[in-house]
Amino acid sequence: GMGGVGKTTLAQLVYNDPRVSNYFDTRGWICVSEEFDVVGLTRKILVSFFKTTVDYTELNELQQELKENLQGKKFLPVLDDVWNEKPSLWELVKVPLLKAGVGKVIVTTRNECVARIMQTMEPLSLNILSFDKCWMLFEKLALESLESSSRHNNLVDIGRKIVEKCKGLPLAAKT
Repeated sequence: GMGGVGKTTLAQLVYNDPRVSNYFDTRGWICVSEEFDVVGLTRKILVSFFKTTVDYTELNELQQELKENLQGKKFLPVLDDVWNEKPSLWELVKVPLLKAGVGKVIVTTRNECVARIMQTMEPLSLNILSFDKCWMLFEKLALESLESSSRHNNLVDIGRKIVEKCKGLPLAAKT
């Protein structure tokens, strides 16, 4: 989905859910963004899982370390804001994860092609909110704290104009 539609927020809700944290032996949150470097990403995954410094500089050393540390564990990496759509690079990233054991991977991306490269379940696509749902979100966040007597109609009118400008994006309505 497009920027601001709630992909990262949804992934954070899943990641922080107590049932998820209790189920997985180790979890990691990795911000990927546009710069995609297999060695750097593998290092980030290791650091996010095990909260330790990593001295290795070669990909095969990093992959071996990752595989050994994940062996037999249930693990969940969240790869947030992924842009790279080169399957050959993703194959290199997936090697130690596939060999290690029982893991699930959550990927957030604006690009459906990237989501499909992971070759697992059908991607979940988030869409913009309807005006009414966006208004409900805005009203809850911006106007709920005001007492009803102080919620003048002009504040509601201004709020509705702001919501129109949000164009259905939850992040825009929230900020």
